[in-house]
Amino acid sequence: ALAQKPSLPLYRDPAKPVDARIHDLVSRMTLEEKASMMQNTTPGVPRLGIPRYDWWSEGLHGVANAGVATVFPQAIGLAAMWNVPLQERIGHVVGVEGRAKYNGYGPDLRGTRFHGLTFWSPNINIFRDPRWGRGQETYGEDPFLTSQLGVAFVRGIQGDNPKYLLAGACAKHFAVHSGPEPLRHGFNVDPVKADLYETYLPAFEALVRQAHVEVVMTAYNSLYGTPCSINPLLYSSLAKWRFDGQVTSDCGSVDDLVYSYKRAKNQAQAQAMVLKAGMDVTCGAASKGIVEAVKEGLLSEAVVDKRVSALLRTMFRLGFFDPKGMDPYAAIKPSENDTPEHAALALRAARESIVLLKNDGVLPLQVGKYQRIAVIGPNASSVPALVGNYNGTPSAPVTVLAGLRAALGSSVQLDYAHGCDYADLKVAERPVATGWFQGEYFANSTMSGKPVANRWDRPIALDAVASDHEGRGLPEGVPDHGISVRWTGSLLTNLGGIYDLTVRARGGVRLVVDGKMVIDSWTPAPGQRGTERVISVSRDLPDNATLPFTLDYVQGDGAASVSFNWSTPPAESGEANALAIAKSADLIVYVGGISAQLEGEEMSVPYVGFKGGDRHTIELPAVQTALLKKLVALDKPVVFVNLSGSAIAMPWAAEHVDALVQAWYPGEAGGTAVADVLLGKTNPSGRLPVTFYRSTKDLPPFTDYAMAGRTYRYFHGTPLFPFGFGLSYTRFTYSNLRVVRELGDALSVSVDVTDAGGRDGDEVVQLYATPPAASHPRESEALCGFGRVHLAKGETKTVTILVPATALRRWDTTTNAYAIPRGEWTLRAAESSADILLTTHVDL
Repeated sequence: ALAQKPSLPLYRDPAKPVDARIHDLVSRMTLEEKASMMQNTTPGVPRLGIPRYDWWSEGLHGVANAGVATVFPQAIGLAAMWNVPLQERIGHVVGVEGRAKYNGYGPDLRGTRFHGLTFWSPNINIFRDPRWGRGQETYGEDPFLTSQLGVAFVRGIQGDNPKYLLAGACAKHFAVHSGPEPLRHGFNVDPVKADLYETYLPAFEALVRQAHVEVVMTAYNSLYGTPCSINPLLYSSLAKWRFDGQVTSDCGSVDDLVYSYKRAKNQAQAQAMVLKAGMDVTCGAASKGIVEAVKEGLLSEAVVDKRVSALLRTMFRLGFFDPKGMDPYAAIKPSENDTPEHAALALRAARESIVLLKNDGVLPLQVGKYQRIAVIGPNASSVPALVGNYNGTPSAPVTVLAGLRAALGSSVQLDYAHGCDYADLKVAERPVATGWFQGEYFANSTMSGKPVANRWDRPIALDAVASDHEGRGLPEGVPDHGISVRWTGSLLTNLGGIYDLTVRARGGVRLVVDGKMVIDSWTPAPGQRGTERVISVSRDLPDNATLPFTLDYVQGDGAASVSFNWSTPPAESGEANALAIAKSADLIVYVGGISAQLEGEEMSVPYVGFKGGDRHTIELPAVQTALLKKLVALDKPVVFVNLSGSAIAMPWAAEHVDALVQAWYPGEAGGTAVADVLLGKTNPSGRLPVTFYRSTKDLPPFTDYAMAGRTYRYFHGTPLFPFGFGLSYTRFTYSNLRVVRELGDALSVSVDVTDAGGRDGDEVVQLYATPPAASHPRESEALCGFGRVHLAKGETKTVTILVPATALRRWDTTTNAYAIPRGEWTLRAAESSADILLTTHVDL
C-alpha cells in the first residue's frame, strides 16, 4: 500500500475558514503559551509554528527605529499637503518598506521590537492645543481632515488584498488624549458629550468603519473617571463600529492601573481588568500576570482564548501560517526598501507640505540679484529637525543648508553661521541622553553569547532596585548579579562646542562615540566595585551632528546601576559671527524654529519654555527673536524658514521679515524642497492644518479639554495665520458654486477654479459648512470637504467634491445620538477658514 501523507492540522489548512483555523490553533496551546502571546514581546510557540514576534513597530512617516528607510515629512507636514491620494501612496510605501525589511531580516532581528509588521501608526488624536509636544505626530486640529488623511494612510499601509495584510496599522490613542505629557499617566478628561462625539471620536470611527484598521491603541489617561484601558464607553464604541482587529495598551498603561489609578493591587488584578474589558496586547506588562489571574480565579481562560484569538487573526492576515507563495506580500524583496522611487515621493511630499505664510515679493528669489546669501540659524544644518520623532534613518538626508548649496551651486557665495541655540538653557537642569537606545542584556560579565533580553531604553538610566513600572529596572529574565549590558544609539548635538559626557555607574564602563573610545574604565580600582563612580570627559563636537555611540557596562558589587548624559556647551550665541556674515550678504535666509529634541513624547528638555516634551509658551523663543531683530535691522531682505512640529506664535517676525515659510519637519528631502520653493522651482501649495495663534494668551488652560475657545471652529479671536491658510506664487479665482443633494444626505459640491496669475500652481479648494444657528450655535464653521487641483496659468477647471453625510452630523444632546440638524445650512468655498470666496445655502 502507498504510504499516506500525514494530514495537516486544521489551522495549517488555508482552505478552511480563518475562524475555524484560529479555534483549532488556540485549542492546542497551553495557558502559558496563550498568555505569552499577549505581551508585546512574544517568544512564539515553536512546536506549533507560531513565530517569535513583537507587536510593537512604528511607521508614523516611514518605517521607524529599524535602520535605513525612506523618511517622509512628519505627520503634521503630511497633513499640510491636504492631498488624500498622495497620503495613501505614502502609507503604501511604509507598508512596502516594512515588508521589504521584514522579509529580509535574519533570525537575530525578526521577531524583535520595531522589526515587525504591526505598525502603531497613525496618531489620530486631535491637536487641540499647540503646547502639546506630540501634536507633530497628528494630522492637525480638525476631525474631518484627520479622518480623511488617517483613512488614506491606513489603506495604504494595509494594502488592498482581500485576504492578506501588507502590514497592520493602528489608530491611537483611543480616544481623548493630547497632553500634557507629564500628567498623561493619571489625569482625567471630562469633555462635554458634544465635544467627545464631534471632535474626539470621529477619526477613530472613520478608521474602523472605512479603513478597517487592524489595531486600536488605548490612551493612558482616564475618560469620565475611568481609565481608557478599561473604559466600557470606548470598548462598546468599537463593538458598535464592528471592529474586528486587536486592541493594544499604550506601553505601561496596565501598570498605571496599579500605580497611578490605584484600581488594582497587582499585575494579576490589572491584567484581569484590561482583558475582561477588551484588551488583547498589554504592552510593557509581563505575561505571568495573566497566568496568575487565571489561577487566582480573577479571569477565566475563555477570556484569554478570546483575546489571543484576535492576535492570531492578525497573524493569519499577515500570512504567517499559509504555504509559501500564497501571501503575495511575502515576495516583496529587501531591495524595495529606500528606493529612488520612494525618495522621489518623499521629495514631492516635502514640496507639497511647505506653507508660504508671507511674501512681500522677495520670493521666488531672483538668483542673479544676489551675489552673497547668508544662511543663519539653529535648524539650517540640522538632520534631527528634518526627521521629527518616530522616524527612520534617512540614507541621504538633505538639510536646508545643503539643499540651498546644491541649488545655488557656484553662482552665489553662500555663507553659514549657526547664530544661536534654540532657546535659553535652564540653569538648574542638564540634559539626559534623549531618544531610543537599544540595550542588549547579558547574563554574564563578558557580553558573550546571545543576550538574555533586548530592550529599547529611554533614557539610559538603569537602576536594578527601581520598580519595573518605572522603566529603569532590569528586564524580565535578566539575573540580578553578574550581568553586562551594551547600549547603542546616537548622540545629537545642537550647538557646536565642548560637551561634557558623563557616565554614573556601579561597575565598569566603556564609551565609544563616533568610532572613538572616550571612556575606558572597564575594571574599577579595588574598593570601587561597590560604589557609584562619576566619570566625565569633555569633547569638542560639531553643531547639528548625529554621532553614533556604544556604551558597555559590567556590573560591579551590589545592584546594577548606570546612567549616561551629556551637557550642552555654554550658551555662546555665535551672534557676532552670524551678524558679521549677514552684514556682508545681499540677502539673509534665517532657518529657525524648534525641533523634536525640544517637543515630543514625555522627555526631559533642558530649555526654558519646555517641560516634559510640551511647551509652556508657544512664542518663538526669545533668543531667536532677538537675533532676528538684529538681522532685520541690517536693512537687507530676510527670509525666515521656520521648522517646527507645532504652531509658533511669531507676530513680530510675521510683521517684519520679508518672507515667512513654514517647513515643519520635512523629512529626508526637506532641504531640497525648501530650496525648490525659495528659488521658484516649486510653487508653494501647502495649507495649514492648525491655527497659528498670536500668543499663548489666546489659549485656554492646557489641561482643559473643552473645545470652546480652541481651533478655528471655536476660537473667536484673530489668529496670526488661520487654519487652511497658505499663499502661492500665482492667484486663483472661484466662480459658479453649486450644490446637488445625493442619497443619504450627502452633497455633491462643484466650483470653477481659475489660475488667474502668471504661474502654474496647485490650489486646495476648501468647503466649510455652518449648520442652522438655532440648532447648533457652538461652532463658527466646520470643514466638510476639500480637493487639490493643478492648474496651468490661465486654465479653468471644475472641481467637484463629495461632502459625506458624516461631515454634517452633529451630536444631539436631547436624544444622545448623531443627527443632521434640519434647516438652512450655509456652505462656503474658501482658500482658508478665514478666506471665504463664495457662499451658498442648502436646505437639509
